[in-house]
Amino acid sequence: MELPRFSSVDVLIIGAGPIGLACAIEVQRAGLSARIVEKEALVNSLLGYPTGMEFFSTPELLEIGGHPLPTARYKPVREEVIDYYIAVAKAEKLDINLYERVLQLEGQTGSFSVITNNGTHPARSVIIGTGFFDQPNLLGVPGEELPKVTHYYKEPFSYAGQRVAVIGAKNSAARVALDCRRHGAEVTLIHRGSEIGQSIKYWIRPDLENRIAEGSIRAYFNTSVLKISQGSIDLRTPSGPVTIGNDWVVAMTGYQPDFNFLEAVGVEFEGDDRTPIHHPETMESNRPGLYLAGTVCGGKNTSRWFIENGLIHAAHIAAHLTGQPIPDIEPQGQP
Repeated sequence: MELPRFSSVDVLIIGAGPIGLACAIEVQRAGLSARIVEKEALVNSLLGYPTGMEFFSTPELLEIGGHPLPTARYKPVREEVIDYYIAVAKAEKLDINLYERVLQLEGQTGSFSVITNNGTHPARSVIIGTGFFDQPNLLGVPGEELPKVTHYYKEPFSYAGQRVAVIGAKNSAARVALDCRRHGAEVTLIHRGSEIGQSIKYWIRPDLENRIAEGSIRAYFNTSVLKISQGSIDLRTPSGPVTIGNDWVVAMTGYQPDFNFLEAVGVEFEGDDRTPIHHPETMESNRPGLYLAGTVCGGKNTSRWFIENGLIHAAHIAAHLTGQPIPDIEPQGQP
């Protein structure tokens, strides 16, 4: 069966995360038509965050389109932020196709064809705002494919009374270790570095350090995982090989952009971080008419861009598309 050809738009945006939504809003307010195509749910990456997770940022830094983020808290939680972005998308009447995966990008600036599993979208320009949360950094060790291993964390309750290994020592790993320990898990923190990550927030660090010092969280530093088995993990430690009993592995080893997809649509890279080539002001990639926005711009350096400072990309792209001066907007927030 031949798939349909959708109506043409000025700008086709790939990704319905906060940055993709912001791009659609800015493009529409600049007088252009826009459509978003998203392979999963609306703001899908936020759905993968832990239940009840508190954002590090205050509400105004997460806002898009001038819409206030309603919350009674100093810092909003996951559920409030998800509801907010859904409400903004509805209020702005954004054209969004969900659960539609982009397969190919053909044509050139002014006449692109974005081919998906549902059909073809003609567009004059294309913006990629796909983030990185779907692609975990794998450990690359035997046993990583076991059902007991996950690179995502939702809540602690299923780990109560279980032996849980948390791999990593940055903010996400620290949160998981503390949360699981508070809810009855026997927690072991495993980190290849010599100490807790320097980027851990100041209010999280002392809690984790104190739990390690008192022994309620066991920690192995300068340690790597050699093998994961059904009831144990083999480690390489400074003192030699060690095997510990284990029921679950939560590998908070970070994420990276979908480089295979970026390569398939013609994006080129530079440096050890595989930073996608793009103009620092207009955000146009090496392929004319194809723009990049948000965390995807940082390559493997996923702490370079985030929601708060990535929102400026939307305004820059809209200005370039309409021939306006690039706005002088100061990036907000911090990693």
